[in-house]
Amino acid sequence: MPQDIIKIFSLEYFPARTEKGKQSLATTRKELSKLKPAFASVTFGAGGSTQDGTYQTVKTIIEEDGLEAAPHISCISTNRNTLAKMLAEYRKLGVKRLVTLRGDIPSGYGRAEHNELRYANELVEFIRQQTGDHFTIEVAAYPEFHPQATSPHADLINFKRKVDAGADSAITQYFFNPDAYFRFIDDCQKIGVGIPIVPGIMPITNYKQLAHFSDACGAEIPRWIRKRLEAYGNDLESIRKFGLDVIIHLCEQLLEADAPGLHFYSMNRHEPVRTIWNHLKLPGYINK
Repeated sequence: MPQDIIKIFSLEYFPARTEKGKQSLATTRKELSKLKPAFASVTFGAGGSTQDGTYQTVKTIIEEDGLEAAPHISCISTNRNTLAKMLAEYRKLGVKRLVTLRGDIPSGYGRAEHNELRYANELVEFIRQQTGDHFTIEVAAYPEFHPQATSPHADLINFKRKVDAGADSAITQYFFNPDAYFRFIDDCQKIGVGIPIVPGIMPITNYKQLAHFSDACGAEIPRWIRKRLEAYGNDLESIRKFGLDVIIHLCEQLLEADAPGLHFYSMNRHEPVRTIWNHLKLPGYINK
């Protein structure tokens, strides 16, 4: 990778609902802001049902942490007028980056076709029409394929549609097999997709939680990792140490292969991300 290309190291938080959760998030933000990440993304309100928690968390990150914040924007349960107002509010707040997603369809909500904007590429196109080049637009990528994709090729073409609509870069779903990422990058290059595709990194700290998330989003836990984690049972310290070894090695492989950065799914916990970040000696971001 050329010397003048800056690798992007970033974080993800989710809005807290309980007082205990808010205190935990505040502590995590305080600790991880010291790492000087390029930005912190913020997911939807719990269950994807509201943007209020997202907006307030983004506002706090900008005003208290002094970091760039990137709210997640979804097609689901909204319309063009609401989205236009939301974009205007984020511009006024000073937001310059968005993570745009179709979003998960809530149980009982019905088909995506009931939304004015059905897919992420339509959302990207709408944002460009409304705001021009004001926002850096991040989209999602799936090295192991979206769980609802009809085929690997169809998933790849869907990703290209988002890029063609105006996406600047992408963040992947987390994965534990680096070959899946490398193959995905090769496949993207073959069809003319050249935007930066940053690997999403999920620290391993709780096997039951990880297995639940992975089953839902289609991220594969390799059998050798799953069996080791199962064998540790409730020995959380052994899970933590093993998980750190696995993720640090994964990150090293990705960076050695010139991945354009890393995006850490913090789960609102600072210890795992800070440990991995410091072990890898990742640089903080300087806004020039």
